[in-house]
Amino acid sequence: MPKAIFAGSLSFGLVNIPIKIYPATRSRGTALRTLHAACHTPLRHKRWCPKCEKEVPQEEVEYGFELSKNRFVPLTEEELSSIQPKSAKTIEILTFVDPAGVDPLFPDTHYHVVPQEGGERAFSLLREVLSLTNRAAVGKMTLREREYVVLLRPYRQGLLLSTLHYLTELVDPSELKELQGLPSPTERERELAKTLLESLSGEFRPEEYRDTFREALAELVRQKAEGRPLVVPQEEKREAPLDLMKALEASLAEARRKKAGS
Repeated sequence: MPKAIFAGSLSFGLVNIPIKIYPATRSRGTALRTLHAACHTPLRHKRWCPKCEKEVPQEEVEYGFELSKNRFVPLTEEELSSIQPKSAKTIEILTFVDPAGVDPLFPDTHYHVVPQEGGERAFSLLREVLSLTNRAAVGKMTLREREYVVLLRPYRQGLLLSTLHYLTELVDPSELKELQGLPSPTERERELAKTLLESLSGEFRPEEYRDTFREALAELVRQKAEGRPLVVPQEEKREAPLDLMKALEASLAEARRKKAGS
């Protein structure tokens, strides 16, 4: 059972719903540690002050806002707590929008929202109305000392909350020089690519995809632990096709061959 990371309320109008939120995803690390190559001892990362030339204990740590290079305004925990916004314990819904109109770059991290005792009826009502009207709720909340704009959508039995990036955090693709002056494909290329796409189309089945790097890492660890010689697969070198039309035609023929074989 995952642990709730927020307990507070969700409000819209005069309706207040006690809720909790849980992480909607699990990060699966590779359990790799950094070691000292000479003795294979795990390295420790210390809070080191280069001026005092000593390790700093947690009780002597404070925050600082950098005004300019090496010029900071120090801030204490109490000072930061005094400016906690209204959304510190309440997720306040500000408006309702069509979720299709939210740029896919905005959503960042996802959480499951569930009702606390006493809020089940109002929670179910909000979820059902959002589903019936095909709307998502936009609101604000504070999480881990940062204020977020959030998007709430019906998801299975509950609500899915997604923190959103602020507009100033997005990178405009027009800034990327590689995307400027791209050539237009020919009509024949377009038709072949469309046919290839249709022949390779199907349903998204997440159970068919595996984390091949984790599997390869586990096998590498087994080989080394058992003292077996390492088998290093040769990386397949892929380059842009010299003749796009020939590559499309060959890809389409291969796709049709595989489809006929299955």
